[in-house]
Amino acid sequence: MNTKTVKRAYRFRFYPMTEQENMLRRTLGCCRKVYNMALDARSTAWTLHREKVGYKDTSRMLTAWKKTKEHSYLTEVSSVPLQQSLRHLQTAFKRFFDKTGSYPRFKAKHEGGSATYTVSAFTWDGERRTLTLAKMREPLHIRWSRTLPRESRPSSVTVSLDAAGRWHVSILVEDVILQPAKNGNMVGIDMGLEHFAILSNGEKIDNPRYLRKHLKKLRLAQRKLARKKKGSNNYRKTRLKVAKAYVKVKDSRTDFLHKLSTRIIRENQTVVIEDLAVANMSRRCKPKTDPDNSGQYLPNGQRAKSGLNKSIRDAAWRQFRTMLEYKAEWYGRQLTVIDQWYPSSQICHTCGKNTGRKTLDVRTWECPYCHTVQDRDLNAAVNILSAGLAVRACGDSRLTEATLR
Repeated sequence: MNTKTVKRAYRFRFYPMTEQENMLRRTLGCCRKVYNMALDARSTAWTLHREKVGYKDTSRMLTAWKKTKEHSYLTEVSSVPLQQSLRHLQTAFKRFFDKTGSYPRFKAKHEGGSATYTVSAFTWDGERRTLTLAKMREPLHIRWSRTLPRESRPSSVTVSLDAAGRWHVSILVEDVILQPAKNGNMVGIDMGLEHFAILSNGEKIDNPRYLRKHLKKLRLAQRKLARKKKGSNNYRKTRLKVAKAYVKVKDSRTDFLHKLSTRIIRENQTVVIEDLAVANMSRRCKPKTDPDNSGQYLPNGQRAKSGLNKSIRDAAWRQFRTMLEYKAEWYGRQLTVIDQWYPSSQICHTCGKNTGRKTLDVRTWECPYCHTVQDRDLNAAVNILSAGLAVRACGDSRLTEATLR
């Protein structure tokens, strides 16, 4: 059995003492302040003077800010998380310029926050499993829900506070992963809403719809929050209850996606999915040619179903794809992503003929050429698998219908 060494983050809950929590909240506040000031400086420099400001420039700005009376409190916390905040901002801008992310936005206090410590800013005792951060005398009280790899030494530690008031620590270490034996199993996956995933082997995985299950509770909490005076203690308490309700939905969804993605990657050597444009599918937008001027059409010309936005975002298809990508790399599997414009629902996988577009209410249909009754989703999953195999054979990621002929 082959092994592979990867960088892997282990996330744990921890419960800081009063003194530690005060220091951590000050650190998170300073990181947020530095990030926002650097973002404002970079945006202003480009908007007014067309000047490019990089990480080195913002690092010099940070040194100058610490010397001012107004921002002298920045010296009360460790300098390492502040520098890391500037690096995170630089990474955010790089993703924006590479067109893989949106423009960086300002951080808000109610969102919580995070602070990253490198090796020079924390002390790790592997035998006792204790982690002590800079500017602290006592180690963090971590709830060790699982064990770290043997003789592992953390390269960085990220402390985070979520909107629900929970503290987490993410420890980045080198981990040796056992890659399962290679097999000939192949699967195509068609994503949906009635069923979360339809596999080409005939398996249909139900959509748990965690948001819909908790929607009544969330609505009541939101109504209570709307009646509170903004900024009051009651408002903050109610906002925390709303955040806890949303966190429960998020945690349940993430747990489901992790278990499903791990199972699919372990069981199959080759996995094929579609490159879904989730942002375009879950919003109403008006194309250049809108026949009835209703604004109800998607960029591909199809009419957007009102009321599906919430369901599409609740499905978290993009998060599922991300998990498949890095787990496939970990376990030595092959993940192929075919073009989103490939007509997987239009082609009959039995005879290969294109039978034209079908509305979403058509779940089964009879092929007019070979007279085979096809299940819409299962037929699409089989076509996705065939297209993915053709992509791997041809080396062309932008697959069209003509490629398979």
